[in-house]
Amino acid sequence: MSVALEQHAEALSARFGDTVERVPSRCSELTFEVSSGALREVCAALRDEPEWRYEQLVDVAGVDYLDYGRDEWNTEDATSTGFSRGRSASVRPESYAHYGTESRVGPREGRRFAAVYHLLSVSGNRRLRLRAWCEPGEPPMLDSVVDVWSSANWFEREAFDLYGIVFRGHPDLRRLLTDYGFVGHPFRKDFPLIGNVEVRYDPAKGRVVYEPVSIEPRVLVPRVIREDNRYAPELKDPKRHG
Repeated sequence: MSVALEQHAEALSARFGDTVERVPSRCSELTFEVSSGALREVCAALRDEPEWRYEQLVDVAGVDYLDYGRDEWNTEDATSTGFSRGRSASVRPESYAHYGTESRVGPREGRRFAAVYHLLSVSGNRRLRLRAWCEPGEPPMLDSVVDVWSSANWFEREAFDLYGIVFRGHPDLRRLLTDYGFVGHPFRKDFPLIGNVEVRYDPAKGRVVYEPVSIEPRVLVPRVIREDNRYAPELKDPKRHG
């Protein structure tokens, strides 16, 4: 990370104190975690105070940390070459110290859902990422920042639709991407792959009806058998491999 960004990070920490905490980043991008109670206050200061001037909210992304850090199979002995599970062999789960006990056994109690805010300072040519953990309970809740950045309107509606995050104070919190009669929130990690309801047109009733899904659970990963000279020795070209 550049010297200028490091100085900017130190200034942010000094200004906001205990309400924000810097999160280590492996992609050289500035990331802070902000407490849910101070979210709107911090966002307003980042927009209005002349030393920050984050005029634009680029995106708000919901995150579900259910089973975070768990794997379907052991990959700690992955090699540094070839295909693997997508985790570096040199990085152990214990190295994610800033996530505390989440790193191996899932999120801590009450810390499953979060919203991530991507900010842009056009005048300062800087980007900043904020993460706020939702308040415990169901539904997960955060304060809306629509009155800070109007672009948050649809972003927060999307996070509400897909993750069920309720943004307190939003002027029109409705579903955005799913249908009117959709049940549940499809980006939650525990949402069934086949959904909860299915839609069909009923000619007798003359309208669309919603019913429990009738699709049988199935394996979604196809079995692929390749019979060519990459895998079958008897099909290899002897002139090339002799």
